[in-house]
Amino acid sequence: MTRIVIIGGGPGGYEAALVGAQLGAEVTVVDCDGLGGASVLTDCVPSKTLIATAEVMTTFDSSYEELGIIVADDTPHLEQAARVVGVDLGKVNRRVKRLALAQSHDITASVTRAGARVLRGRGRLSGRQAVDGSRQVIVTAADGSEETLNADAVLIATGGHPRELPDAKPDGERILNWTQVYDLKELPEELIVVGSGVTGAEFAGAYQALGSRVTLVSSRDRVLPGEDPDAAAVLEDVFRRRGMNVMARSRAESAKRVGDRVEVTLADGRVISGTHCLMAVGAIPNTAGMGLEEAGVRLKDSGHILTDRVSRTSAPGVYAAGDVTGVFALASVAAMQGRIAMYHFLGDAVTPLNLKTVSANVFTDPEIATVGYTQADVDAGKIDARVVKLPLLRNPRAKMQGIRDGFVKIFCRPGTGIVVGGCVVAPRASELIHPISIAVDNNLTVEQIANAFTVYPSLSGSIAEVARQLHTRKTAGEA
Repeated sequence: MTRIVIIGGGPGGYEAALVGAQLGAEVTVVDCDGLGGASVLTDCVPSKTLIATAEVMTTFDSSYEELGIIVADDTPHLEQAARVVGVDLGKVNRRVKRLALAQSHDITASVTRAGARVLRGRGRLSGRQAVDGSRQVIVTAADGSEETLNADAVLIATGGHPRELPDAKPDGERILNWTQVYDLKELPEELIVVGSGVTGAEFAGAYQALGSRVTLVSSRDRVLPGEDPDAAAVLEDVFRRRGMNVMARSRAESAKRVGDRVEVTLADGRVISGTHCLMAVGAIPNTAGMGLEEAGVRLKDSGHILTDRVSRTSAPGVYAAGDVTGVFALASVAAMQGRIAMYHFLGDAVTPLNLKTVSANVFTDPEIATVGYTQADVDAGKIDARVVKLPLLRNPRAKMQGIRDGFVKIFCRPGTGIVVGGCVVAPRASELIHPISIAVDNNLTVEQIANAFTVYPSLSGSIAEVARQLHTRKTAGEA
């Protein structure tokens, strides 16, 4: 029987384990924290659970008056707080942790039920191969004992951990990284978020909605510098309109505690003060101390593992998946990389990873969902595409729900009308992007999207309307 050892139990690891066991391999998953990895225990699942509460708060606060909802209690008018509803952060975080653990347990049950073995410990590659040519993985348990596993193939799926600034070390109480925020029992009164990428923007928006006064420190000229510029502009406008202090072109150099407060010093000498500080300045791959280079696995300067489109590394029989590869820091991509690795090694039909079909979402309010080629690709001349953007303000369902911010944007090839990308900014954009993802993945045309029925009224109607406008422009241009 083919022996496969998977080091790391995140989405890349556990999805690979399920496929490997299904295809008849003898699979061992080596994991030290719990299956699901950071994605389930400290990152994606917890943050989106927290954001779910924030989303309810935002929806209520921003639309209850317009929709005619009356909120009344016995509190004298002069004593009522500015906010109508509040949040018990301790209770929210207890729910966050409970759901994360439950998801981890469900994954463990699925993996073991499929026939894979789960081994608790830290794994590393041995620098030498066994007599039969197989790889050796050394597993160190919590008590220091070691076990050596022989494997015909090894998958590295160890993920990453929060990057730290030398002069802004998290203490878990006032200066926090994104794995530590779920230990808070009370809502931060004044939260400084350092970093305006996806993680920083998501937490900044969530805590603003929950009731914190948030300052977002961005070293770039805008929030979400890696996203569609139109989408980023909408989100930054929403943030500012809701009272967030967004500081662009402001690089943080240090953070220190001063009593019960935190002072963040910027590169230009300015000092910002708050009750708490969240550091969201990127992640570092978990590749150190694993014997990778000794085993022939090439690493990038950043420490990420070099892989090809079927997840192979430079070492025969060694594959890698997930954040440790530095491809896309998405659970969906990690899972696909892990499955592709198993399909490839075990001789099953395999489709190489195509990043231009990956859909991604930023879980802010409004959400930002993207797939395929981007505005940056079009502006840089990487692809010739026609673009139409339609504001949600024109959508009847959006008007009914009091939705003012957002749009649908679709990119298609001139001449053929084949859809090559899209961007949706809206509540639940993560759901609305799916029809555009299907179009990109299957080379559908704007005509095909335009001719498909949509419900009236619905937000998805804007997708069909954008397709109709692109089709009209195509027809008019060719006439």
